[in-house]
Amino acid sequence: MEHVTEEEDASSTLMYFVERPVYNEEYIGTQLLHRKEKQPKTIKEKLTEEFRYVLRITDFYQCCSSRKAKSLIFSFLPILTWLPSYPVKQYLFGDIVSGLSTGVMQLPQGLAYALLAAVPPVYGLYSSFYPVLLYTFFGTSRHISIGTFAVISLMIGGVAVREAPDSAFEIHATNGSNTTSFLDTEARDAKRVQVAVALTFLVGIIQICFGLLRFGFVAIYLTEPLVRGFTTAAAVHVFVSQLKYLLGIKTRRFSGSLSVVYSFIAVLKNIGTTNVAAIVLGLTCIVFLVAIKEVNDRFKKKLPVPIPAEIIVVIISTGVSYGIQLFEKYEVEVVGKIPSGLLPPAVPNFSFIANLITDAIAIAVVGFSMAVSMAKIFALKHGYTVNGNQELIALGVCNFVGSFFQTFTVTCSMSRSLVQESTGGKTQIAGLLSSLVVLLVVVAVGFLFQPLPQTVLAAIVMANLIGMFKQFRDIPSLWRTSRIELAIWLVAFAASVLLGLDYGLLVAVGFAILTVIYRTQSPKHSILGQIPDTGMYCDTEEYEEATERVGIKIFHSNSSIYFANSDLYINGLKEKTGVDPAKLQAMRKAMEKKRRKATEAQNQIVLHERQAVVKLTEDEEMSIKHELADPEAHTGHQGNGQFAAVKMDSDSEEAQSFLEPLTNVHSIILDFTPVNFIDSVGAKALKSVIKEYNEIDVKVFIGGCSRSVLADLIRLDFFSGSITRELLFPSVHDAVLYCQHKTSPPGAESRADDASLTGGEQ
Repeated sequence: MEHVTEEEDASSTLMYFVERPVYNEEYIGTQLLHRKEKQPKTIKEKLTEEFRYVLRITDFYQCCSSRKAKSLIFSFLPILTWLPSYPVKQYLFGDIVSGLSTGVMQLPQGLAYALLAAVPPVYGLYSSFYPVLLYTFFGTSRHISIGTFAVISLMIGGVAVREAPDSAFEIHATNGSNTTSFLDTEARDAKRVQVAVALTFLVGIIQICFGLLRFGFVAIYLTEPLVRGFTTAAAVHVFVSQLKYLLGIKTRRFSGSLSVVYSFIAVLKNIGTTNVAAIVLGLTCIVFLVAIKEVNDRFKKKLPVPIPAEIIVVIISTGVSYGIQLFEKYEVEVVGKIPSGLLPPAVPNFSFIANLITDAIAIAVVGFSMAVSMAKIFALKHGYTVNGNQELIALGVCNFVGSFFQTFTVTCSMSRSLVQESTGGKTQIAGLLSSLVVLLVVVAVGFLFQPLPQTVLAAIVMANLIGMFKQFRDIPSLWRTSRIELAIWLVAFAASVLLGLDYGLLVAVGFAILTVIYRTQSPKHSILGQIPDTGMYCDTEEYEEATERVGIKIFHSNSSIYFANSDLYINGLKEKTGVDPAKLQAMRKAMEKKRRKATEAQNQIVLHERQAVVKLTEDEEMSIKHELADPEAHTGHQGNGQFAAVKMDSDSEEAQSFLEPLTNVHSIILDFTPVNFIDSVGAKALKSVIKEYNEIDVKVFIGGCSRSVLADLIRLDFFSGSITRELLFPSVHDAVLYCQHKTSPPGAESRADDASLTGGEQ
C-alpha cells in the first residue's frame, strides 16, 4: 500500500509512506512477479531482426504494401523526407547565402588540402564537388559541410608517399662523364593519385558495410579526449608538412613512425635555401588570415556573413603572382596546370588494395567519427536527430562513388560546417549550392588559379590549424577534472606524433580501452550506514549521519564483478568489513591448539602427581587424605587443592572463549545496486566467499540486485545448496530489516524497529 500526500502550502515537504512486507527474490520470483509467455522466434525472424539493414533490399522485393517500400526508400534517401515540404520563403535565402559562403571557402581549402594528400591541387576541387553533391541526397545532417579535411588528407598523403616514394621516380641520365638525376614528378603524381583513389574506394566500401551492419557504435570508442588529442597531433603533422611550402624549400616527404621528426630535421637542414619571396608572401597571408578570423569571431553577430578571407587571399595573391611573375623571376612554386572540365569516370586501380586495408579501416573510422560528432552537435542545437548508421552509408557512398571520378577521401570539415551553420544554412541545399560553386570554377575559371603560389596554400592550411592548436588548453582543464582522460589525451597526442596517425590512433584506442579496465579494477569500496529515519544508505566515511547497524556490515563497490576484478572485489569485501574468514578460522585453530596444549600440560602434571602419590607410604597417604578432607584445619597443605581449582577455572574460561563467536558481525549485506553484470568467474568467487562466511557463522545477503544480474546468476547456476534466492532482496533496506529481525531476541525490538520491520519509510 502506498500513500502520497502533499500539503496545499507550496513550501511544505512532499512525503511518501510505504507499508509492505520485507521481500526476498524467492518470494518475488514465485509469488509477486510472473513472466510473460512469449512465442519463440523463428530463425527467419531472428535473422531479420539482427540483419534488418542488410536485408533491406530483399525486403523491398518481398513487401507488398507501398508503405513499406516508401519507408525503405526514405531511409536510404533522407532528402525525400524534407525536400517535398521545404519552406522556400523561410529557408531559401539563408541556404543561398550559406551555400555561397561555404563554396567560396571550399575552393582554397580544396586546393590546399590536396597538397596534404600528396596529389595535384585540382583533385582537391574534384573532391569538393562530387562528395558534397552526393551527401545532399544521402546524409541525415542538415548543417555539416562534407569535403576535404586536413586530418584525413594528411593520412591519405602518408599512404600515398609510402606507396609511391620520390626515390622510385628518380631518373639518372649520363652525359659523357657527368651523371645527372631528376625527379619524374608527372609519373610520381599519377601513381599517388592512383593510390589515393584506390584508398578512397576501399574506405567507401568499408563505411557502407559498417553502415549496413549497424556498426555506427564504433565511434563510441573514440572518446572526446582521444579525438582531441589525435587531431592536435594531426595539426602538428600538418604544420610541419607545410613548412617547406611556406619557406619555398625542397625536401623529401617522409611517412611512417617519426616522420614528423625527420621532416622537421630536413627543413632545418635546408633552411639556408629559403626563398625570401615565398616566406614573405606566406607570412603576410597568415597574418591577414588570422586577423580576419579574429574579426569574424568577434563581430559574428553583427556581420551578415563572415568575411571570406581565404578567397580574398587567393584572388589577390594569384593576381600578384601573375603580375610580377613570381615563378619566373623569383622561383616561387605555383599550383601549375589546372585542366578545365571534369574527368570522365574510371575504375580505380585495384592492385594496391592488399596494402591499403589497415589504412582504409583507420581512415574510415576517423572520418566517420569526425562527421557524426559534428552532426550530433548541430542536431542537438537545432532540435532534430541524425542516424549514425545512415551517416556511415552516406559517407561510404560519397567516397565509393567519388573514387570513380578521381576524388580522395572526404569527411566533415569543422571550419566550413561552422560557417555553413552560422551564415543561416537550414538544410543541405546550402551544401548543394556550395558544390555548384566549385563546379563553376572547375569547368569555367579553373585556369585562372594556375599562378597561385603554393606558399599561399600553405598559409591557408596553417591559419586553419589555429583552432586545433587551441586544444592544448584541454591539458590544464583535464588535470583539474579527470586525470585518466588527461592520460588518454596525452597518449593519443604523443603516439600519433611519434608513430604516425595510423598506428597512433590504434595505440590511443587500445589505451582508452585499458583505462576502462583500470577503472573497473580500481573501484571504490565503502561501508554503508543508514541515514536516520530513512531507507537511504551512504558511505560512513563521508557522511556523519550515516550510522552502521549493530552486527551488520553493508559493503558497496561501484563496479560490476567479472574475471578482471573478482579477486579485488573479494579482497575489498574482507578488508572493509574487517571480517576475514581465513584469518578467523586460523585464529580458531590457534585457540583450539592452545587449549589442547594446556589440557595436555595439566594432564601431565596430574599424572606426575599421581606417580608421586604412589611412592608415599600408607601413613603419609592417609595423612594427606585427611588434610585434603579438612582444608580449614590444615592450611599449610592446600597447594594441590588450590591448583586443581585454578585449573578447573582456567579450563572453563578457555572453553567459554572457544564457544563464543569469532566476530561480533553476524550479517554482511552486499549492495548490488552498481553491478551491471557478473560473469562465471565472478559468480564462482562470490559463491565461494559466501560459503567461507557461513563456516564462521556469518550470513551473507545481497541487496539491490537488478533483474538482468539475477538472470545472469540463475544462468550461471549460482543458486545451489545453502545458497538460495532467499538471500537476495530487492533493496538494501529489505536486507537490513530481515537481518535485524532474524538476529534480535524475542521482544527486544524497539518500537522504531517494529515500524521499520513492517516496511515503514519516511
